[in-house]
Amino acid sequence: MKILRAKLDFIRCYTSCYYVDSCEYTRLLLHCKSLSGLKKIHARIIVNGCEHNPFLASKFVGRYAEHGSMDNARKVFEVVPERDVLLWNVVIRGYAERGPFAEAIKVYHRMRSSGIHPNRYTYPFVLKACAAVGGRKGQEIHGHIFRAGLWSDLFVANALVALYAKCGDIVRARRLFDEIPDKDLVSWNSMIAGYSQNELTSEALELFHQMVVGEECRIMPDRVTLVTVLPVCAHLAAIQEGLWIHTHIIKSGMEIDVALGSGLVGTYAKCGRLSTARTLFAKIPQRNVVVWNMMIGGFGMHGHATEAIEMFLEMVGAGVRPDDISFVTLLSACSHAGMVDEGLELFKTMETHGVERTPVHYACLVDLLARAGRLADALDLIEKMPVKAGKDAWGALLGACRIHGNLELAELAAEKLFVLDPDNAGRYVALAKMYEDAGRMEDVARVRKKMRERRIKKQHGCSMIEVDCVLHTFGVDDDSHPMAQSIYDTLEHLEMEME
Repeated sequence: MKILRAKLDFIRCYTSCYYVDSCEYTRLLLHCKSLSGLKKIHARIIVNGCEHNPFLASKFVGRYAEHGSMDNARKVFEVVPERDVLLWNVVIRGYAERGPFAEAIKVYHRMRSSGIHPNRYTYPFVLKACAAVGGRKGQEIHGHIFRAGLWSDLFVANALVALYAKCGDIVRARRLFDEIPDKDLVSWNSMIAGYSQNELTSEALELFHQMVVGEECRIMPDRVTLVTVLPVCAHLAAIQEGLWIHTHIIKSGMEIDVALGSGLVGTYAKCGRLSTARTLFAKIPQRNVVVWNMMIGGFGMHGHATEAIEMFLEMVGAGVRPDDISFVTLLSACSHAGMVDEGLELFKTMETHGVERTPVHYACLVDLLARAGRLADALDLIEKMPVKAGKDAWGALLGACRIHGNLELAELAAEKLFVLDPDNAGRYVALAKMYEDAGRMEDVARVRKKMRERRIKKQHGCSMIEVDCVLHTFGVDDDSHPMAQSIYDTLEHLEMEME
């Protein structure tokens, strides 16, 4: 009788803790804003003997993870003797979002070995951790998903697309994307972001068109889509898409925050619409260094180095601390504008602003001097700079040697580049062109032979033009365009008119 009464008391206590106290503690957790407050509520739960409640444990693990305290989250997790799938998922999610990412994968394997079956919510978190860690872990988890019969689940399929895209396997990511029967917005965003991350900007923009105006589906983009696509528009100078996106933002009532604002400013600036970019820039609240860099880079790219420097000084005056990208854009602007003294002065001020000088900054300085014809000073800088000169520095010197016709120094730079950047066809072609201009045909043949031996092929140049929101690409001697004959006929007619 005593044993039965004890069991009834335990059940009554556990039931009270699970239902009554769970509601109270959940309400307290919702209003808790600080880590210290969270710890006080946690202490109260331990005193009341409710720390074994898996429902409450999952709530605490989630809140500790939100505050970046995965150590405390793990302690809560380890105390619970009977863990349900929700509790496992919450701790895996915490590691997948905050790190260490490898720990999320370890907990996942421990979950499987404990006899708990992962569900459709488990795998997206694990795959996110696999993408961060890299390697072949993602393929192993993909096999588990296939055997569990969850490969067709939309949540899991979207996570697989994002995994392979982030790991650089864009072909497999696209194949998985195409196999999703009912794609949602996350599916499209994952694939567009995958193309963008792998620098396949034309493919990203084409997929964006297919998403918005395609025959199969017409899905309106959200903020995530636009933040992803705007840098693509900037890279391709696709002003029509940029204008459409800007119009869509206004019509949908989206707030132009820093993320959207920097994308719009970058698009307008790189397309040459500097006045529009400047107007939009002024309307962005709480501008950070990314937005400032976009505007500075826009001025510098289009030859307005003085305005770029003025914008930089305005940024510093506004209390925004410049970063390494700020100085890369400034030095590049000064280099193309021939403003050597200004560039050298800016380079000196990097220490003042607490920005470490990297090989990229030294390469910009080499380019600054070499473009101005100060090749000896550029070479002296390469030999004396505190970091080892890389392909960017020697590449800048080689390019300047071709401009100023210094073949002897070009040979030195090229020999260095053949070791540092052996697969770059442009290095070989630049040297061969200089030999050809000097009438040294034997040396031309030697360089060409070296390219053949190393199986290095020069990529054909191409031009792009946008007509009615469609991006057309034309290569050298390219007749693959469906209107190629009409285009060449028009070019021939224009040539005759010019003559």
